[in-house]
Amino acid sequence: MNNNITIDLGAPSPKQAQFYRSRTLYTAYGGAKGGGKTHAVRVKAVAGALRHAGLRCLIVRRSYPELQASYIEPILAMVPEDVAEFSATRRALYFTNGSVIRFGNFRQGAARREYQGQEFDWIFLDEATQFTESEFRELGACLRGATDVPRRFYLTCNPGGIGHAWVKRLFIDRDYRDGERAEDYSFIFASVEDNLPLLKNSPEYARLLESLPDNLRRAYRHGDWDALSGAYFDEFDANLHVVAPSRIPKTWQRFRAFDYGLDMLACLWIAVSPEGKCVVYRELRRSGLVVSQAAREISRLTLPDENIIATLAPPDMWSRQKDSGRTMAELYAQGGIYLTRASSDRVSGHIQIKELLRGDESGAPRLTIFASCDGLIRDVARIACSDANPNDCATVPHDCTHAVDALRYFCSSRLASSPSPVSVVEEDYEVFMTRRWR
Repeated sequence: MNNNITIDLGAPSPKQAQFYRSRTLYTAYGGAKGGGKTHAVRVKAVAGALRHAGLRCLIVRRSYPELQASYIEPILAMVPEDVAEFSATRRALYFTNGSVIRFGNFRQGAARREYQGQEFDWIFLDEATQFTESEFRELGACLRGATDVPRRFYLTCNPGGIGHAWVKRLFIDRDYRDGERAEDYSFIFASVEDNLPLLKNSPEYARLLESLPDNLRRAYRHGDWDALSGAYFDEFDANLHVVAPSRIPKTWQRFRAFDYGLDMLACLWIAVSPEGKCVVYRELRRSGLVVSQAAREISRLTLPDENIIATLAPPDMWSRQKDSGRTMAELYAQGGIYLTRASSDRVSGHIQIKELLRGDESGAPRLTIFASCDGLIRDVARIACSDANPNDCATVPHDCTHAVDALRYFCSSRLASSPSPVSVVEEDYEVFMTRRWR
């Protein structure tokens, strides 16, 4: 590096300075909008590349146009050409002292494929709540190398988005699981008041945030992580919908509903009272099962005296397999599990779940969940709204969709306005399959 070159990186705000000084493994910066987080990342990356010869940095956003506008163009304007050279084909800025800043974007679910085997000293994940926790962890696996520079993972974030729950858990609630250490995580809150240049040059920005609807104003203006959870099932209240396991009367009808894939089998057992009250009383979550194994597990967990009226399954169970020419419904029938085709309409099915959670005229919910079904409880609470369709829920993170889909298949078989159980009629196909496999 030419030591005679001076780069003016500007004077940091107190919160930006705190961000620059952070020494935890994971540092998140943000909260409210307008806190100067994007500029803080640009300065931190450039200053680090200048200070530590050979530093390898990665700045990630979801899309490349966002990356170009927020990072590449401003950083190129900041750094003289005799200090660093940008390669458009490699999407990287190469410094004369051997440091490099790479600019990365990736499609949803592509982190493992696009970054596998790469090594970085510092990683910056901008707008972290646009990413799933698995994507965050997969990027974190790239935080390694032979240099003696301490590894750092920096995140910027605002409330909302598909990653709201995991960012809030780690940095706001500080609720850590096995293998996670509290001392590795720090959060620096900043609001528009901490960004004096923005207030000076665009005073209308704060007024714009104040004019937002109440929940958005609380989230974006004041950084309230409880105001905008992003949860699709905002009717869900654990105090109301989660109940202690109890004996279910024999007069209640019983159903099963499942969603199947090699990545996850999620099966629910649901009882329905004569008045139409539904309770999910058992769940099965298992990955890596082929159809025959899945059928055996469902059968194993179904008690001999349970009179299962119907097992609701997604329509793709009736698609013929290329290798065998048979459907998965046939394979389940061979294993003693006879399926009823559920509706594939996502929006109406999810809205039906919301209706059952909302309850009857007295306010009592028509759908409750035994506390022992902790997987379903967690998924219903955290699944977010779809960015593409506000009437639907998101399909990512994928691991929280299976049990919700199973619940949707059951609820789609019921009429929202019906005070009594809806009879589920088995298809002629099942009569045929029963005769065939005996």
